[in-house]
Amino acid sequence: MDDHDMDTPATTIAPPSATTPGPDADGVTHTTVNGIRTLLAPRSGPVSAGLFFRVGRADETLATSGITHLVEHLALHRHGLGDLHYNGATAATYTHFHATGTPADVVEYLNGVCAALRDLPMDRLETEKEILRTEAAGRGHGPGHGMALWRYGSRTHGLTDYTEAGLHKITEQDVRDWAADRFTAENAVLWITGDTLPEGLDLILPTGGWRPTPEPTSALPATPAYFHGESGGLVLTSVVARSTAAHLLTEILGRELFRALRQKGGYSYTAAADYGPRDTDSATVIAFADALPEKQDAMVGAFVDVLAKVRAGRIDEADLKSVRASALARFDLPELAGARLPAQAMDLLLRHRHLTVAEARAEVEAVTVADLRAAARELWANALVQVPGRALDWAGLTAAPAHSPDLVTGRRYSSLEDPRVALLVADDGISLTGPGRQTTVRYAACSLMHIYPDGARHLVGNDGFNVTVEPTLYGITAAELAPLDVGVPPSSVIRMPPRDPALIPQPDKRKTTGPVRRGWFTALLWILGIPALLVGGVTALSALFVFRTSDGEIPQDQAQVLLAGIIVSAMLLIPWRICVQRRKQGLS
Repeated sequence: MDDHDMDTPATTIAPPSATTPGPDADGVTHTTVNGIRTLLAPRSGPVSAGLFFRVGRADETLATSGITHLVEHLALHRHGLGDLHYNGATAATYTHFHATGTPADVVEYLNGVCAALRDLPMDRLETEKEILRTEAAGRGHGPGHGMALWRYGSRTHGLTDYTEAGLHKITEQDVRDWAADRFTAENAVLWITGDTLPEGLDLILPTGGWRPTPEPTSALPATPAYFHGESGGLVLTSVVARSTAAHLLTEILGRELFRALRQKGGYSYTAAADYGPRDTDSATVIAFADALPEKQDAMVGAFVDVLAKVRAGRIDEADLKSVRASALARFDLPELAGARLPAQAMDLLLRHRHLTVAEARAEVEAVTVADLRAAARELWANALVQVPGRALDWAGLTAAPAHSPDLVTGRRYSSLEDPRVALLVADDGISLTGPGRQTTVRYAACSLMHIYPDGARHLVGNDGFNVTVEPTLYGITAAELAPLDVGVPPSSVIRMPPRDPALIPQPDKRKTTGPVRRGWFTALLWILGIPALLVGGVTALSALFVFRTSDGEIPQDQAQVLLAGIIVSAMLLIPWRICVQRRKQGLS
């Protein structure tokens, strides 16, 4: 965080209050507890409750990533072990503290969370950071991991695909400010199963305004797009408007994929689709199918055919009736009001329109094949596909950028191991170039720069591209890295602890032939360039003299001399130009 972020005004505490009007037509009571919007609905069994806050990983920056998760861990530390079933979760757009137990247990838990948020146990700060790093190291990733980075870059929702890189930089004051600013009464929603509020609730939180979900960033110039993934499966993600039609379409898409790829083609073991809210107005659809290497091409073709089928509106009316019946059956669950509380609380938190049961039923019943076709076209238009094997240009998708569009113009530092690889350092950015690679990070658009005591730098651009500078591999000094330290915004800089010396790369002496080759290549540039300049200059002066002294007709012998001079100049300049271009690209 920037230093100026720490100069926040002192927060005030909302006075205790609680009102309990009667339930609405669906059996849900809307009330407030100490300024916190609250939903109540009866449900048998132990009491369950959850406290949502509208803050998550998408609200952070890469240089502060992990701060929300850190607040969550600190807020739960004092609860320790016990019979109460409780937990916390930090997602892209929300943080959720929830518990199930006796009314007294739930009250104690919720009161404790709020008390901890007002006075976080900072003596646990470094310990909880280590716990978060350990948690991240052991966390598995689903088939869609990495898709957010390609779609959003290293900001907003793209941060969910990154490690919590900000933990090294986050200070006690940063954590206090974040908690006071984001974990507030107005930025929270509470839900509890029960007819009335349990006695003893003391949910005192700082006051502050509601936070809308962050505006999503984009790293994709165009969609639909694709990129090659290391996984043997195909993963599609798309962003669609939150709607009943899109939800039902996802159910149908999952059925069609399973039918075509597993039951009919036998290409896949898993073929499914899932729908989930992303923010206030948008949802994310994920579709996945796996395949053995020898069946990947067939699986990809069948997958694309299914998408084309639903976009064309060729949806079996029986499938629509089936998914509609399944959706309507969910409204017949016993104690429906209590079961819907978490989702209703989430809608209230995100300020998404919430449908009554009657309204939701009516929307499900009103969805037509035309609605599904429109939703399918929106899904395709915003699709990003991770594909194994062959490209998807033939299906009308554009390749997502795998390289930066340009290089900086700056001083060149060739790799000591491979002179074809080079760093280009300029006042406004840095590039890494070589065979098959072209990566640039502009300092003004740098979301993170790690600085190590041994001089190494690791930069991540807003678009997700990154450049690593290892001084030992490029022979670059601290003074020569000054443009990076001056140009990258201080808020994006994280100074890292010393690395294990064994982790600092050293050039392989068997490969350090770069200086000899660079000297030879420089000599070649002079050998070509100087004669080209001399011959070209003499030819130009001769042509000027001939044109001025002739009476409009150039003698044949003089024309032949001029033509020969032009040809010799071209024969020297063309290879010279090619060599210069190769050097700029780091190929020599």
